[in-house]
Amino acid sequence: MNPQTPSEFDPAKVWLQRLKLDLFRNYRSVDLTLDEAHVVLTGENGAGKTNLLEAVSLLTPGRGLRRSSYADMSISDGNGTWAISAVIHGPAGETRLGTGLQALVPAAPPQRRTRINGEATRRSEELLDLIRVLWLTPAMDGLFAGPASDRRRFVDRMVLAIDPEHGRRVSDFERAMRGRNRLLEEGSADPAWLDGVEAQMAGLGTAIAAARQELMGLLTGLIESRRRADSAFPQAEVAMEGFPEDEVGVSAAVDLEDVYLGRLRDGRRRDAAAGRTLAGPHRSEFHVIHSDKQTPAARCSTGEQKALLIGLTLSHARLVAEVAGQIPVLLLDEVAAHLDARRRAALFAELNDLGCQAWMTGTDPDPFEPLGAAAQRVHVVSGVAEPMGSMG
Repeated sequence: MNPQTPSEFDPAKVWLQRLKLDLFRNYRSVDLTLDEAHVVLTGENGAGKTNLLEAVSLLTPGRGLRRSSYADMSISDGNGTWAISAVIHGPAGETRLGTGLQALVPAAPPQRRTRINGEATRRSEELLDLIRVLWLTPAMDGLFAGPASDRRRFVDRMVLAIDPEHGRRVSDFERAMRGRNRLLEEGSADPAWLDGVEAQMAGLGTAIAAARQELMGLLTGLIESRRRADSAFPQAEVAMEGFPEDEVGVSAAVDLEDVYLGRLRDGRRRDAAAGRTLAGPHRSEFHVIHSDKQTPAARCSTGEQKALLIGLTLSHARLVAEVAGQIPVLLLDEVAAHLDARRRAALFAELNDLGCQAWMTGTDPDPFEPLGAAAQRVHVVSGVAEPMGSMG
């Protein structure tokens, strides 16, 4: 990850020109043609606004903003398959992206496939060369006070947006750890098997910790560089705590791998009794502090936590633009509903300054009126999405 200064760097805007869904969630078929302005989705609760955001989120690796099973994304009375296609405009000009759940073999479970300009991709990470998508949803409002696993997942999504290999490292680490846990449970496994699995975990775990700590440093530097006393969104101080993160930068990577490997070997009996691995990046904690108040985010008011999360998301979006060379698409579900007029105006100003295409949802179009010609409205009614023109 090698960020450049703004004077050296002009990140490319990436935006969706077209979005087409077939048999996805409550959409039997929808085909939207868009311009590069923000997209405001309005409609009653349950109409399908968030489903459109979820579809866009699936243009990147992973299970999207809801983290649902792929089977659950198919329309209820369909054949179990679904498809999403998009035309995006970015550094490579116009590019066609497609993903979906396909029945490749009769009677076999459908499998997800991804295509770029009609060609099947070998790895979903190839999508990140063309588009980065970030999101903020109401389900994330309890991030700071909820389970530590949610915060680790949040951090790993942030890392993935600037380091395409990170997701693969995390999934490989978790797979190796499950294998080690099974071997320890069996009790009679060949020690050589454990040695091999633990060596893999030590290498992957050290790389995961290093990537997380690099993100913390880059994000802290960006937040500090944009610090303003009159900001509508409070400044956050961020840090990862735990092993191996605490040792990153203290020990060389190869030495840290050896230390981690030693901990795994020495902890076999303890971990077997616990039924799980007790040392590693899967137990680390993400800390966020309200900078001005020096108060942990979990102890801030609900409104302050929401503002901290929005500010952190906007800072991360700027970091992605600097590091990846492309401005991410932002998905902001019900983001304006609980903001006062001052913070809504500040949010819209930040989005315009960032130069992104932001997709926002709301039941009422009125809060979005200040966006004017900078946004296009799409009205959603029971799985039908109808473009309504500019907000201005």
